[in-house]
Amino acid sequence: MRIASLQNQRGPFLGVRRGDGYLDANAALPDLPRDLGAALRAGLLDRLAELAALTSIDGLLVRDAAYRPLVTDAGKILCLGVNYADHAKEASIQKPDYPVVFSRFATGFVGHDVPLVRPRKSTHFDYEAEFLVVIGRRGRAIPAERALDHVAGYALLNDGTIRDYQTRTSQWTVGKNFDRTGSMGPELVTPDELPPGARGLTIRGRLNGETMQEASTADMVFDVVSAIAILSEAMTLDAGDVIAMGTPGGVGFVRQPPVFLKPGDVFEVEVDGIGTLRNRIVDEA
Repeated sequence: MRIASLQNQRGPFLGVRRGDGYLDANAALPDLPRDLGAALRAGLLDRLAELAALTSIDGLLVRDAAYRPLVTDAGKILCLGVNYADHAKEASIQKPDYPVVFSRFATGFVGHDVPLVRPRKSTHFDYEAEFLVVIGRRGRAIPAERALDHVAGYALLNDGTIRDYQTRTSQWTVGKNFDRTGSMGPELVTPDELPPGARGLTIRGRLNGETMQEASTADMVFDVVSAIAILSEAMTLDAGDVIAMGTPGGVGFVRQPPVFLKPGDVFEVEVDGIGTLRNRIVDEA
């Protein structure tokens, strides 16, 4: 099953993929929250699955909606840094023995096919192709053997980063959180469509059609199971929380000469079996 956070002239809604369109889940289920996190916290994923199986869809199919960020109401957006060995090497950072974790916030994200915004304050706008995990069931101190039971699904993320601000301090928060510099989507893909832990999938980052990043999700230092188990040692992971799993090598700031995103560019994140997340770049007005 594939679920998107969408918006049209009638307002925001959740859509369940059907062919070349989406079933309007809120039209079919009037009590369904319009944000994915709230729907997961209410335990309504099974009702969405029932909707996906409907054979009669008269009046429910929508083809003219815009994408919102997949999770607009996450309690936590946790991101793993230097989680691919080749990226740690290119950034001259030692491969971590414990996950490098930082946070992003909702105002930093746009949806699929919505422009990313290069801020007025910097031209050092870099790309980072990633996939993410959405937590579907609350838990604390989750054992590794039960970690995947807490996954609602997977999606894609561009962890767009303002590099000169990221390196101003030892903490990355500001450089990772300029408004509308990251994207999240296009769809939540439920675990039944993918290998366990989304392991062994090819991940690519493409700039204007040229492949800049390519790796396997099997190359992560900490995989999905490890990330959930380790993070939940410290904090409760709630339904709707997001864990971004890090980016492979090939980012722009380490290239010679450096490659930074500029207006008119198009960056795509692709993971086999999950899909493609695409955004063009514009300057801040």
